Amino acid sequence: MKLPKNALAGIALLATAALGLSACGSSPATAPDSSAAAGEGITVYNAQHESLTKEWIDAFTKETGIKVTLRQGSDTEMSNQIVQEGAASPADVFLTENSPAMAQVENAGLFADVDKATIDQVPAEFRPSTGKWTGIAARSTVLVYDKTKVSEDQLPTSMLDLAKPEWKGKWAASPSGADFQAIVSALLELKGEAATEEWLKGMKENFKAYKGNSTAMKAVNAGEVDAALIYHYYYYGDQAKTGENSKNVTPYYFKNQDPGAFVSVSGGGVLKSSKKAADAQAFLKFITGKAGQEILKTGTSFEYAIASQVDANEKLVPIKDLQAPTVDPAKLNSTKVTELMTEAGLL
Repeated sequence: MKLPKNALAGIALLATAALGLSACGSSPATAPDSSAAAGEGITVYNAQHESLTKEWIDAFTKETGIKVTLRQGSDTEMSNQIVQEGAASPADVFLTENSPAMAQVENAGLFADVDKATIDQVPAEFRPSTGKWTGIAARSTVLVYDKTKVSEDQLPTSMLDLAKPEWKGKWAASPSGADFQAIVSALLELKGEAATEEWLKGMKENFKAYKGNSTAMKAVNAGEVDAALIYHYYYYGDQAKTGENSKNVTPYYFKNQDPGAFVSVSGGGVLKSSKKAADAQAFLKFITGKAGQEILKTGTSFEYAIASQVDANEKLVPIKDLQAPTVDPAKLNSTKVTELMTEAGLL
């Protein structure tokens, strides 16, 4: 049967795309022909915000024709599952909200190297020194406080001050969440184990526990506590909607390279066991590219764009003004943090 000219052109185009994607894989052995040509797709284990990742997926599939299956879970849930599955994992790509889960998978030896073209899109401060995964977005630690009760000059100059007696019963956090544990991981890396143990001991005496950052912010807004240690985007996301859970609240940035100025890097990596490595690498390149980062800038996640020279949402404090401490994301240790927090009676 003779094929129409437009059909032949389509086949040639798909073949060209497949070869191009194979060429950008980490090696010929792990970069098979494009799954788009075979009508298949990649599987993403996603611990990032589901709405954000769906926006990325829709734009990526529209551009490339590559289908993406999404499996949603928390940072720890997904990283533990990947480690348990090992080389048999059906995941091609892993995305997280915070770095410690990425480090866990990396330490298990389960990531392939990220393609250089992708690495080159992301500034060094937003990716691990090892090159086994890369940053895809970022979020800043903030202390949201009740502006109707507390003036800025009454706030602590350092996150470490929250462990002092004068803050007893006045602040909140969500210790069981991956967000807060990432902040503690940064404290451990910056100040060491003894200082972290001491701070967690003071935290146990002083803070009020809530489940979830949004709930902690709501407690501040309702006057239950004076302040809460959370990530910035909870405030900005609520403000962009009705503002009903943040009308009495404003964010305070510690800056000055304080542990409380920690910027947590959301990560993305390709599994070494992926049988569709070229497509997986293409997806990672897309979300760190201009189109993917523009989704961060203009979307509703209010996370920081960090790659391809795309500025963050104009409502956010510019990331260069956060004065964040330097932390290698590859060195954040979730296992040790869980141990320390458990010993302190926080988990």
